[in-house]
Amino acid sequence: MELSKSHLNNIKALKSAILQSRYHAAALVNKELLTLYFAVGKFISRKIEEEKWGAKIIESLSADLQLELPGLRGFSASNIKRMRLLYESWKQHSVISPTVLGQLQVIDLEAIKFSPTVSVQLEKTFFGLSFSHHLEIIQNTETLEERIFYIQKTASEFWSLSTLKNHLNNQTFQKTGSLPNNFFKTITNDEIRQKALQSFKDEYLLDFINIEDNDEKDESVLESEIVQNIKKFLMSLGSDFAFIGNQYRLIVEDEEYFLDLLFFNRRLQCLVAFELKTGKFKPEYMGKMNFYLSALDEYIKQPHEQPSIGIILCKEKKNKVVEFSFRDFNKAMGVATYKTSTVLPAAYKGVLPDVETLKKLMD
Repeated sequence: MELSKSHLNNIKALKSAILQSRYHAAALVNKELLTLYFAVGKFISRKIEEEKWGAKIIESLSADLQLELPGLRGFSASNIKRMRLLYESWKQHSVISPTVLGQLQVIDLEAIKFSPTVSVQLEKTFFGLSFSHHLEIIQNTETLEERIFYIQKTASEFWSLSTLKNHLNNQTFQKTGSLPNNFFKTITNDEIRQKALQSFKDEYLLDFINIEDNDEKDESVLESEIVQNIKKFLMSLGSDFAFIGNQYRLIVEDEEYFLDLLFFNRRLQCLVAFELKTGKFKPEYMGKMNFYLSALDEYIKQPHEQPSIGIILCKEKKNKVVEFSFRDFNKAMGVATYKTSTVLPAAYKGVLPDVETLKKLMD
């Protein structure tokens, strides 16, 4: 089939841009690659808008590029469509040279000054993420604020693609900073308080845990599952946490007391105690946690460290009960909930049989 002059020009423009990108310094490969994909995305977006391109033309472009550049990877028809998504997701929030694609047959990478304008910090982290990371964020976020949150977290905490997916599924953005707490009363330093608010979530997804209903009353089972999967639990908490130990022994007046889980947070420079509860939150848990934190600050905390923080991690809670329970305590505490892989998504309730029915069917 004889190709039209317009189609040949399109192939030529894309081929030139790809080859031009390959010659840039290796240290800037990711930035150059994202810039290239952004430029190609704009090229495709404008062609679709002005020349009413359809899926078949993009598939043809992809196939012909493979012929022009044997062994070329990353320019499948589906990937080219994703480049368009990258462009259209960031075009309103980026500096883009007005000369780029001034004529539809030219893609001049030297003229491109593509960079996010939302903040200086974002510009520093944006190009540290792979194209796959950006796509995952674009496709699973709704607001610019949410998108920026995941970009900065991925860059600063070196999230792998699977870790990023886990945080997106767990709605980390929505849950960060929403933890019921008494930090405003107990943490007087504004900077440290803000860091503390950002360090904890209202709910943690422990999808690596699988406990039977008849075991849920035993906190030791939950603790054992977490310790056996401590790396995954740390990923759920965030990169600033270091695990010190479980059943951490405290001795007060010759009597032994044992904390479920003890961590150190490098960003906050303080000990963080977790008490695990498999049932509903109860007000009396506060008194026990306050006691543990007092003992940690008296006997374990180093002089240069900040006062300890306690998190009660339970199966469920009522925020008003938690709010009343916080009153009159002078130690920084929060109450979070967890969910495990045993929790059936609402969309599947009534569609799949429950656990008891499945057991009967298997007997």
